[in-house]
Amino acid sequence: MAKMRKKGDLPQKTCATCGKPFAWRKKWEKVWDEVRYCSGRCRTEKGKSRPG
Repeated sequence: MAKMRKKGDLPQKTCATCGKPFAWRKKWEKVWDEVRYCSGRCRTEKGKSRPG
């Protein structure tokens, strides 16, 4: 059985759109190197300029 990890021990990245940190998720296990955005919303907002 796999050893459990604490959430604080998981790898983190910074979102390319909003700049917020996000942590590794099981569904990203095989593509973690390719993940750049924290959510679907940030992925669709990537080309738009934000006001402010």
